[in-house]
Amino acid sequence: MGMAARRFGPTPAKGATALLLLTVVGTVGGCRSGSEAVTQRRVEPTATSATITSRPPAATPALADPDPVPDGPTVPARVIRVIDGDTIVVELRGKQLHLRYIGMDTPESVRPDTPVQPLALAASAANDALVKGKTVLLEKDVSETDRFGRLLRNVWVERDGRLILVGLELVRMGYANVTTFPPDVKYVDQLLAALDEARTAERGLWASGGSP
Repeated sequence: MGMAARRFGPTPAKGATALLLLTVVGTVGGCRSGSEAVTQRRVEPTATSATITSRPPAATPALADPDPVPDGPTVPARVIRVIDGDTIVVELRGKQLHLRYIGMDTPESVRPDTPVQPLALAASAANDALVKGKTVLLEKDVSETDRFGRLLRNVWVERDGRLILVGLELVRMGYANVTTFPPDVKYVDQLLAALDEARTAERGLWASGGSP
């Protein structure tokens, strides 16, 4: 009986050892689970933060700089002739080239088989007053030319000691609508803001709530 008790009943030393082993195993297991939980809690906010931080801010016309300046390379050219409200002829590196403003469109005055549209002559005159005979700066967006072979450029001219974007000014004056052809959309936010301004003030094309 005593021997059986000694055989099956653990001695105090063995029982302590077993209890210690169980405690160590339990502690190790608990630490692993706790570590995983802590790691998970740390990963989630980090991932969420990275997603928010890396997301580009939405560009809206309301936040666009209303008076931008060229932030890319520019090339000087002389305006030889104004064709209409959105097309000019420039002398560039000894050549005369037709150039189409980017991002905007004025009423037609010289298109074959098309009658002169309302305010087309006024738009052409406004363009003439802004650039004819002047040296302007040409800024490329993405495309080199349009489907008609005309240069596509943002055109800057100096007025009152500062550079203005000619196409943007014509939109602001109410002589042009905004027409974009991706990927050439560098100043689209400013153009849309100028369009809203012209509409609100009922200038040019938008007089009395009209539309072209």
